[in-house]
Amino acid sequence: MEEMLERNRTLVTEFLLLGFGNLHELRILLFILFLFIHINAVTGNFLVIILVFVSQSLHFPMYFFLSQLSLSEILFTTNIVPNMLWLILLGSGRVSVNRCISQLYFLGVPTVNQCLLLAAMSFDRHAAICNPLHYTIIMTFGHQVQIVLSCWLGGFTFSLVIYILLVNLDFCGPNIINHFYCDIAPVIELSCSDTSVVMLVTSLLSFPVLIFPFIFISATYISILRTILKIPSANGRQKTFSTCSSHLTIVCLYYGTLSFLYIFPPSDNSLNVNKGLSLLYTLLTPLFNPLIYSLRNHDIRRAIKKHIKKLS
Repeated sequence: MEEMLERNRTLVTEFLLLGFGNLHELRILLFILFLFIHINAVTGNFLVIILVFVSQSLHFPMYFFLSQLSLSEILFTTNIVPNMLWLILLGSGRVSVNRCISQLYFLGVPTVNQCLLLAAMSFDRHAAICNPLHYTIIMTFGHQVQIVLSCWLGGFTFSLVIYILLVNLDFCGPNIINHFYCDIAPVIELSCSDTSVVMLVTSLLSFPVLIFPFIFISATYISILRTILKIPSANGRQKTFSTCSSHLTIVCLYYGTLSFLYIFPPSDNSLNVNKGLSLLYTLLTPLFNPLIYSLRNHDIRRAIKKHIKKLS
């Protein structure tokens, strides 16, 4: 009997991803649309990285962090979207348990990194606006590299902890995931092992990954606003605020979607809402990052025009 139970516990070796279901005549249209958005998102983020690297006028801490954020976006979206496009064409698809958990790991690394990088970018804006005289001392290139390496290390470390816990789970019951990628909540729900440790560790890690960075960003921007309000001229206030408006827009967009997905998730009866938010987070957010910075940032617009003139 024990041998039979053990055999049953190892029956499930793959999951069935339902994706968006049977889209019928919309399948090809959505495939082309999502592919177009994905190509533009990857291209836009690559251009940001290249632009920051080759433009002397962008060799500042904010843009160095931005290039790392773009790299995270590329790793994040290329981990999910190609498989999502495949699911749109097929209607559904199978993925091995090991590959599903590996996708979760490579999803977690850039996600954690982005949260920490956004906090680092807010620290940079705080130092530039609230401590302008000491800015060059605070944000040396050595300090920038240390901050970026810490963000990436945090991404790899926190994701590895979850990965180790997930690979030790057994899956012996239903194997259907009503989503277009392997997300942590549905994977944990399918396990027939005791998942209390995984859920506890995941909840605890949300503090250094999500909550503490958000509190830090909020505190720095409160201090920034106080400093800006002390500037006597309206033109000076507007000019100073414009240096951090792009970052603030990205923070609101990023943490807004993350909050609805993981902190205040939709109920089980609103799976379509969950898929819609996940689509916004995985497909559109990586596109908005280069768009917002290219449209709202004078330095990047100036660098783009300069290089277009050189090419022409």
